[in-house]
Amino acid sequence: MTPEQLGQITGDWDTSKLPANVRVGPGCWIERKESFDRFRSMQNPGLVLGARVRVHTWTVFNIDPAGALEVGDDCVLVGATFMCAERITLGRGVVVSYHVTIADSDFHPLDPEARKLDAIANAPFGDRGERPPIKTRPVVIGDGAWIGIGAIILKGVTIGKNARIGAGAVVVRDVPDGGVVAGNPAKPAATAELGI
Repeated sequence: MTPEQLGQITGDWDTSKLPANVRVGPGCWIERKESFDRFRSMQNPGLVLGARVRVHTWTVFNIDPAGALEVGDDCVLVGATFMCAERITLGRGVVVSYHVTIADSDFHPLDPEARKLDAIANAPFGDRGERPPIKTRPVVIGDGAWIGIGAIILKGVTIGKNARIGAGAVVVRDVPDGGVVAGNPAKPAATAELGI
């Protein structure tokens, strides 16, 4: 393995080679460039990583052409998958654990007939311009929130400041500031139930 190859999996690589619409704050550390393999945003900026953000190995920025993601200062992304068609915003000091998915869309229609048309449009010889519209709603995660292993945050959800989301929780409704939720669907829980 060459020093350059090693650097690409240890965070010692040149982030200036990222797309021009990615903003990386001072002191930001990104473990591997493959986190950007699914980054397709045409927005400017399409991705903002604040100061001192830590982006660990399994984090994936899957951002569609119309999507934009903003990550506040001092966040830690241990292995989240961001699926962004419109907008996802993380405040300052947010901790997101392994295998967390944060999605601002279902990425396909929910109506069965529209879903068939979507599958045809997305087929190898289909016309992506014929895709039916999909619903998107921004996701907002407040300062100091913690999100446990394997949690799923779905479209339109706002998670309040200093909230705690339990491991494996499926969050479909807003969580208030300081709220603690767990389960599927996520409901108020005692801190001891979280597993984070």
